[in-house]
Amino acid sequence: MTISAADWAFDKADSQPFVEQLVRHATQAIGEGRWKPGEKLPSIRALAEQLEVSRFTVADAYERLVAAGLVVSRQGSGVYVARSPQTRRLALEVDASGSAMAQEVALLRQVMDTERFRFKPGSGCLPGGWLGDEDIRSALRELARQPAPLTEYGTAQGHPALRRQLGLRLEQIDIQADPAQILMTASASHGLDLALRTLVRPGDRVLVDDPGFYNFLAALRLVGAVPVAVPRELEGPDLAALKLALEQHKPVLYITNSVLSNPIGASVSRNRAHKVLSLLAGHQCWLLEDDIYADFDTQRASRYASLAGFERVLYLGSLSKTLSADFRVGFLVGNPAVIAELTDIKLITGMSTPPSTETLMYRLLTGGRYRRHVEQLRRRLDEVRHPVFERLESLGCRLAHKPASGFFCWVRLPAGIGAARLSRRAAEQDILLAPGRHFSSQDNGDDFMRINIAHCQHEAVWRGLELALAGC
Repeated sequence: MTISAADWAFDKADSQPFVEQLVRHATQAIGEGRWKPGEKLPSIRALAEQLEVSRFTVADAYERLVAAGLVVSRQGSGVYVARSPQTRRLALEVDASGSAMAQEVALLRQVMDTERFRFKPGSGCLPGGWLGDEDIRSALRELARQPAPLTEYGTAQGHPALRRQLGLRLEQIDIQADPAQILMTASASHGLDLALRTLVRPGDRVLVDDPGFYNFLAALRLVGAVPVAVPRELEGPDLAALKLALEQHKPVLYITNSVLSNPIGASVSRNRAHKVLSLLAGHQCWLLEDDIYADFDTQRASRYASLAGFERVLYLGSLSKTLSADFRVGFLVGNPAVIAELTDIKLITGMSTPPSTETLMYRLLTGGRYRRHVEQLRRRLDEVRHPVFERLESLGCRLAHKPASGFFCWVRLPAGIGAARLSRRAAEQDILLAPGRHFSSQDNGDDFMRINIAHCQHEAVWRGLELALAGC
């Protein structure tokens, strides 16, 4: 049986493009069962003449329907409704609750769920509306106009001009590094993975801050390393605990957020950093300095790499937190020998990083847009920081530290309230929270919550938190 041209709904007065109208109508007709599997569609010429549109429009619509699995094209015969059209509701995500690392990535999966939660104070990123969407679109248009090809590999270490620009930016925080000492990565997480593959072997002990970033633990488990928690104080790691851990466990590496640490929002002091470096040097232990929040720092905090150079120090940076979770760019900085090893592993495991993305970031960094954008982000965070702190305290929460920069704060919940239970209650109000157990293995970890102040700007968040606390 052949579907006639009269079976197509089409309105030239409709503002929707002709091809999209045709695809929409066919999709609905097949999905509702009005067009049966095996039925033949009109020829391109016949449908184009009947609807008084170009053959190119009909051909384009048919190609889109074929790509969607709704129809099949048989050479010399025509186009037919598919025998098993893809019209049923497909499962878009697997059930990962039983996977080997489900616990380590549970919060990350929730943060990336675009439909489940309306409000996300537990997110690790700024709201999308705060980031440089229009600047990125403008830079994309510029990128599309450039004569350079968009179809080739990038260089092994990444975009040379971008690495030179990053070197200039590092100078501003007293870190000296040639472009040859900088390796571009697909993200900070990619850089972390490369560093662990290079420096750590299964069974090695690695020091981590507690509380600290949960993804460090997941990445260490992935390479078979054993994390050793060191209590994190406001000025840096507890020195007595660090000394003991170095003596007892002989770790090969210490991973830390030096500036605006996740989740506390505190930065290492210069005095504490010198003592940490001295202890690590005495035990031949590497340090991986994660400084992905660098551009939010308004206090000119000290960096380990600025104090010690790169003898046994790797520096990890990123542009994702300030610009886009979509166009992800990270970078590692180290001594030439380790950068050479890291580059080899990068090429073996993932080839080059996308030169188009790195060109885009270079244009943003050098076109004046980025500096203005970061200044605006800092101003917005300054405007909301203390009002959020006051609202949290009005709910009975306590902040041991009130960061002057960044967007995280580490909150102690009212007595008797557990963070895991509160998170479940808040989820009923479409609110995502980040319980302390994701960041700390200490006995009181469930007494704490990491809060992203930028995601607390809707009154519904506070109403939902009040209801959730009352239900606990």
